[in-house]
Amino acid sequence: MSDLNDNSARSRRRQKQRSFALLILAAGILAFGAAAGMLYYVLRPTTLRIAVGPANSEDQKLVQLMAQTFARENSSVRLSVVTTEGTAESIALFTAGKADLAVARGDLDLPANAESVAILRKNVVVLWAPSGLAAKGSRKQPAPKIKSLDELAGHRVGVIGRTQANVRLLRAILKESGVNPDKVAVSQFATNQLAEMAKDQSVDAFMAVGPLKSKITVDAIAATAAARGEPKFLPIEVADAIAKKNPIYESEEIPASIFGSSPQRPEDKVDTVAVNHLIIAPKSLSDTAVAALARQLFTNRQQLAREMPTASQIEKPDTDKDASLPAHAGAAAYIDGNERTFLEKYTDYLWFAVLILSGLGSAGAWFKHYWNADEREQYLAHRDHMLELISRARTAGTQEELAQMQSAADGMLREAFEGYDDGTVEEGDLSVIALALEQFHHAVADRRAVLAAAGTADAPRMRVNQG
Repeated sequence: MSDLNDNSARSRRRQKQRSFALLILAAGILAFGAAAGMLYYVLRPTTLRIAVGPANSEDQKLVQLMAQTFARENSSVRLSVVTTEGTAESIALFTAGKADLAVARGDLDLPANAESVAILRKNVVVLWAPSGLAAKGSRKQPAPKIKSLDELAGHRVGVIGRTQANVRLLRAILKESGVNPDKVAVSQFATNQLAEMAKDQSVDAFMAVGPLKSKITVDAIAATAAARGEPKFLPIEVADAIAKKNPIYESEEIPASIFGSSPQRPEDKVDTVAVNHLIIAPKSLSDTAVAALARQLFTNRQQLAREMPTASQIEKPDTDKDASLPAHAGAAAYIDGNERTFLEKYTDYLWFAVLILSGLGSAGAWFKHYWNADEREQYLAHRDHMLELISRARTAGTQEELAQMQSAADGMLREAFEGYDDGTVEEGDLSVIALALEQFHHAVADRRAVLAAAGTADAPRMRVNQG
């Protein structure tokens, strides 16, 4: 019966051990899943939506090339290109929160939370007037009717592009040059109306705003030269004053022969005004994401330029706090070398993970202690029983009683070792069991000797009585 009870107890203990092992396995899988999920969250690529337009424009092609390059190199920040009809729609999507980034000119009405990430290029103002076609058979080049900005009063200027930003810029230039803007008429032409603009006799001067090597500007100058004679480029002599009064604009120079070398267009350098065309981001956008985007952009700039030469014009924004359009904190951190390292970024997360693992370890230890409470109580009962057997062994009346006690002690020792293997009995507990068992064996040996001596003394008396 005792053996059956022992077997049943061992069976229950093994069942509990299997249940505890399964529970530990489930907890381990859960912890691994949580760690993997956190690692994926930290290292997953960030996709930013960037609004740019119109379709097939230089800006749209450049941004599309950036998106393809970042995806090909498995960069941490990816771009999702949202193609718009133009800058106005791009800014509208940006303002509405439907785009994380936008490509826009710095002198437009940008949202108050807009900050710069990178300068894609500088747009320069090019102003010129036709000289008129030479008479047939004459090699003499006619003199232009308009030689400087202050002669534009009472004339009409053809402005390339439908945006009102170009018109506002022209009026600011005229006003600073001492010309009443209201006395200068303006006609706007789309970029696909260059031939029509060149032939319009009501237009006395022309204005383009774009990159120095813009194909649109070069084509417009060539078209007007063919239709109206060689251009006379009009310098903006007040460019420095305009830049000082409005930091959005910068003073620049148009190099000689930039628009053609035969004939030279222009013949000499020309002072002008420039405005940045840039990528903007809301101030609330993650510093980490913007810093990574800036790093990717400037690291890959030369590679982008090999596929699209205009990418060589990409510049870093002004990180001065008093800049007209401040740089985003993430971009400024990268440019100024203050970008945080991986450990600096995720120290809080790492400490949180350590605390969680420490808590799980403590909880596991407590739960194991709670789970093995029955086995622990059984060990304590066996220990007390062993001490009781020592007392009983010293008073045992027969060798059979001692043999039964020895068998019980062997069973308790076996269960103690099983408990040690299971972790419910500690090494110190085994020492206590071993000490008690040693005392038990001494008591049994002493009692066996006593019983054996008593049996020897009784033997002669039994023979006498039998005789």
